[in-house]
Amino acid sequence: MANPNVTELNDSNFTTFIESATSPVLVDFWAPWCAPCRMLGPVVDEIAAENIGKFAIAKVNVDEAPGISSQFGIRSIPCLIYFKGGTKSDQSVGVSGKGDIVSKLSALL
Repeated sequence: MANPNVTELNDSNFTTFIESATSPVLVDFWAPWCAPCRMLGPVVDEIAAENIGKFAIAKVNVDEAPGISSQFGIRSIPCLIYFKGGTKSDQSVGVSGKGDIVSKLSALL
C-alpha cells in the first residue's frame, strides 16, 4: 500500500487527522486478509488520486488499530466512514461502488 494520496491511520494519529482535516474525510476500515477489502482498495485509491485537495482519504488496518476500530464499533469490513468537521456523518459496510462513495463525499462539501 504505497498510495501517496491515502493516509494510513492508527490508534495514535487517527483523532488528530480527523479533527484537523479541512475537507470531508473518507476512512476505509480494512484488513489485508479480507477479500472484499482487497476489491474495494483500488476503488478508494482511485478516488483519492482523482480528488486530491477536494477530499481527504485514509485507511485504517483494523488488525493494527484495535482501539479506533472498537471506538467506531467496526464489526464487519470493509467499512467506510465519512467525516465532516471532525464528526462522523455517514457510514457504509461492504463493497460500495465508486459513484456511491464519491456521491456521499460530495454531499459533505
